[in-house]
This record gives sequence, structure tokens and C-alpha cells, in this order.
Amino acid sequence: MNRMPVAERREQLVAAALAVASREGIEGATVRAVAAEAGVSLGVVHYCFQDKDELLRAMAHAITVQNTTRVGEIPPGTPVEDALAIAIDSVWETIIANRGAQLLSYEVTTSSLRHSELGQVAVEQYRGSWAIAEQLFDAIGQISSVRWKMPTDELARIALALIDGYSLAWLVDGETEPAQRGLRGFARYVASLAEPIDPVEIPDELPVPADLPVAGE
Repeated sequence: MNRMPVAERREQLVAAALAVASREGIEGATVRAVAAEAGVSLGVVHYCFQDKDELLRAMAHAITVQNTTRVGEIPPGTPVEDALAIAIDSVWETIIANRGAQLLSYEVTTSSLRHSELGQVAVEQYRGSWAIAEQLFDAIGQISSVRWKMPTDELARIALALIDGYSLAWLVDGETEPAQRGLRGFARYVASLAEPIDPVEIPDELPVPADLPVAGE
């Protein structure tokens, strides 16, 4: 077996776990199955992850990061409704391109809620997604030179709940158009909660927002 840094090995094992779980469900992602998928020994998996709780947390984080939008791809000065539409379209396109991973994200959540020893996984999954969505709204506010009439932590929870709902419905019926219409309508609604910042309030140089992942959970 080739030696590689622990961080790189962990990424390999998380990818293997996601591949197994996407095919066979979360219960199929045993340590033995993950090791076989990655082509490593059981000892390697145990060395990189203390237990299945830690592996599940890593999987949940990887799914969240996968559902990304690149804030840097939205030009400064983009009108707020357009910026929101770009961000939401990016998230949605990623979700429908990765059906297995999206289904798995719900399985990770429900599995962790059913097993008390894994309960923290769901908590961390949502807290992370809310925080990332909040950062996205802050970044769009800078890009479009607006302030929000509602606290961004509240906007983040609303956005995640809406995307969750449309994602689950899409997993059931496979219809993308109703979801796209609804999400675009949400972008228009959120844009109505923005108000322009007076030019005298805008600093000469705005910080360049980093690329931020958004939750589809």
C-alpha cells in the first residue's frame, strides 16, 4: 500500500464511504465495505477515523461542501436579485447532478437522529449549513451593495429549509421545473428584503469574499 499523508488518506476514505453509501444506503457503509472500496486494510480506516460517528461527520461535511456556489464567480455590482439567482441556480444544479449524494444527506441526518451515539452528527450538519448560508448572504450583500432587512442568520434558516423541501420533493417525483420556479421565486422574495447602502457608507475597498459552499444539506 502506498503511503500518503493522513489528511489525504481521510479524503480518500470519505470518497469511498460516499460511493458505498450512495449505492447501498448509509447502513451499507460499514468499515469493512469502506476499506474494500478504497483498497486499504481495516486498520487504515480505524487509524484515520476514531469511530463511525467521526466518519459520518466527515461524510456530512463533504456533502455540504459539494453543494457549492462560487461567490467569486458573481461580478461585483451584480444586482441583488441576479446575484441570488446565480447562487441558487448553482446550488440546484449541483444537487440534481448528484442525486445519490443528496439522498444520502437525508439518510445521514435521519440515521444520526435514530442513534443517540450519533445524534451530534445531525446537529453539526445543520449548524454548519446555516453558518455557510449566512456567510453567503453577507457576501452577496457586499457584492450587490445592499443591506438585509432581516438578520442573515434567519435568512439562512429559511433558505436551507426551502432548499431541503424542494430537494426532497425532487427526489420523490424527479420534476425539476417546479423546484426551479419556486427557488427563483424565493430569490425574488429575498431581493425584496434588500435595501441599497448609501454610497457614503461603502468603504473604498471591500474585502473579496472567499468561495463559500452552500447547504443543500
